[in-house]
Amino acid sequence: MISGDRSGSGKTSISLAIAALLSQKMTVQTFKVGMDYIDPSYLTGVTGRPCRNLDTFVMERTDLARIFAHGMEGSDCGLVEGVRGLYEGAESLGDEGSSAAVAKLLNIPVVLVVSARSITRSAAAIVKGFQSFDPAIDIRGIILNNVSGPQHVRKATEAIEHHCGVPVIGAVPRQPDMELAMRHLGLVPYLEGKTAPAFLRRIQDITAMVGDHIDPDLLLGLSATVPTPPGHDPLFEPAEAPDTTIAVALDEAFNFYYADLFDHLRAGGAKVVTFSPIHDRLPEADGYIFGGGYPELFLHELEANDRMRDAVHERSREGIPIYAECGGLMYLTGAIRTKAGWQGSDKEESCAMCGVFDGETMMPARRIVSYVEGESQGGNPLGAGHFRGHEFHYSDVNLPADTRFSYLLSRGKGIKGQLDGAVRDNTIGSYTHLHPVSSRNMFSSFIASCRTGARG
Repeated sequence: MISGDRSGSGKTSISLAIAALLSQKMTVQTFKVGMDYIDPSYLTGVTGRPCRNLDTFVMERTDLARIFAHGMEGSDCGLVEGVRGLYEGAESLGDEGSSAAVAKLLNIPVVLVVSARSITRSAAAIVKGFQSFDPAIDIRGIILNNVSGPQHVRKATEAIEHHCGVPVIGAVPRQPDMELAMRHLGLVPYLEGKTAPAFLRRIQDITAMVGDHIDPDLLLGLSATVPTPPGHDPLFEPAEAPDTTIAVALDEAFNFYYADLFDHLRAGGAKVVTFSPIHDRLPEADGYIFGGGYPELFLHELEANDRMRDAVHERSREGIPIYAECGGLMYLTGAIRTKAGWQGSDKEESCAMCGVFDGETMMPARRIVSYVEGESQGGNPLGAGHFRGHEFHYSDVNLPADTRFSYLLSRGKGIKGQLDGAVRDNTIGSYTHLHPVSSRNMFSSFIASCRTGARG
């Protein structure tokens, strides 16, 4: 596991580069701690294998272990990118949701990235504190980041290795070129950025620079063999011939999906087809999924494809099952309205969307990043059940007072206070992102809803 001493330590760029370097000579399976979509898109891009998410707040321990074992099948090594600082999680006094919790559960050794900007001997105090905070965490090596020269590296390295007893396996210089392209909710998604030569060159430059200062073979020497969990059974049983079709929106605007979603849909007997709400016509299917993403950055393109918008509205009114998360929810409202100053515009602007839900989306709004927990009360294509998930948005969806909501949250903000999961006909849209393994019963209900409609 590559973890950081804090957010902004450089862990993401270093993990990406290490994954790319190792992939040049072996099959690498990557994982990301937390319910993130964007970092996994980069790790997927440089390894050619779907990155899997691991989170001890959202997932049951046995499910997390099964996801790990499933991902590792057919790989030579596994690399886990942590989230924020090593011990950051859902609560202040427990490690649930943290990188540390995942490392302990799976017995994975940790290489800690320490931002050493303006410190030398104090870096040893930081490492010593991380070691003693939870002795069950196996910190085997250190990568220094933001170093300024050979003297800086020498003093920090000597202090850490003497006082902490772990090797410094690399020291990465402070360089602006180490920064990946950012926007209001984080990194530019790989699927969107990869079409630009400058974007790919930046990744190549970061990989080369990290490769000059970190020895991948030395890193591999710190790795451990992690056995398959006892009693392991296949996470996704092979399905017979698919008997229903589910179409998933996947393009520059909608690409926030967990890799396990597609496995679960196929294992449940669904044929999965993808389409672009920007470029395509809506394909014929028995159900539709609109994931999260950045629809607010493609408003004019989405509005211009009125055939798509009209078809989505019509299919919803016909009762075809539709599930939409976050950006997908925004797309299903009547319009997305942006305030003056958004993306450099000097005036307020509104672009028409699908109108499945009356009301509109406003951008920007208060930035919400939170774990979510609640109950689905049924009356929607996902059925009833308890769930844990995640929300991450920069918008507000304003719906009429008589809107029916299916989710009652005990944690999180939702669309309207404790209410989330707006329902219209057989369509549900929410700010809550559900993981397809931890909420597999709900996704299985969605598949069944699509199948019932197909056979109806």
